[in-house]
Amino acid sequence: MRVGITAFVTDRSLTPSELARAAEERGFHALYLPEHTHLPAGEAEPPALVSGVEIDDYRRTLDPFVALATAAAVTSRIALGTGICLVAQHDPIVLAKQIATLDHLSGGRFVLGMGYGWNRQEAADHGVAFDQRRQIAHEKLRCMRALWDAERAEFHGRFVELPPAYAWPKPKQPPPVLIGAAAGPRLFAAVAEHADGWMPIGGAGLGDAVEQLRQAWSDAGRVEAPEVVPFGAIPTEGKLEHFHAVGVTEVVLRIPVGTSSDVYRTLDDYARFVTGD
Repeated sequence: MRVGITAFVTDRSLTPSELARAAEERGFHALYLPEHTHLPAGEAEPPALVSGVEIDDYRRTLDPFVALATAAAVTSRIALGTGICLVAQHDPIVLAKQIATLDHLSGGRFVLGMGYGWNRQEAADHGVAFDQRRQIAHEKLRCMRALWDAERAEFHGRFVELPPAYAWPKPKQPPPVLIGAAAGPRLFAAVAEHADGWMPIGGAGLGDAVEQLRQAWSDAGRVEAPEVVPFGAIPTEGKLEHFHAVGVTEVVLRIPVGTSSDVYRTLDDYARFVTGD
């Protein structure tokens, strides 16, 4: 079972390049960074502020693609992902270019962790109708894949229209796609149709959920096993053993971002869970 990390890297924390280099040196498989373009002033707090994450982290988090580009420049092995990217809030042509460029420059190390978002006003500020954000995200993903895969790409959907176009660079490999959202039949059907796996937050109650995902996977005619990547977990020996037993392929551990010495101390502590890919 692979072991990655995630952290809310902000303008007040250590830099993403420092974090990525330290994680790679300790053998972690991946670094995932979150995305919020802004936090609307009148909006309620996130629905699940967890230990070690502050509301100010949502206000001050760095752009993940710029941050991961700096991380790519100082590392050679560690996978670089978003956890999560709010795809519906992006122009798909621009986002496809950003992802392809990052994947190209990193030598094929990018992973697209994507989600739908919880913040109604944030979505509205981007012109996204909240009740349509899932369908919009799926169409934008399909449009991006057309741009990545085809020499002469086009896409025609309900929300996205792309006449024939050329776009390079192409990713070195098709970026793996993980969808992060709460378990349920609707979500698992979407994962089976659009993604390579599921990125559940925390990982509570995974046993039954993984079986439901596998059933949806089979119903969709998918042959290869889905990736299951619990995200933002606080590790214990028993928890990680349970994850492995139910078929988890990778776990992403949450690193509270304080001083550099605090971060390095936590990385050193969590490195005992790294057993190799």
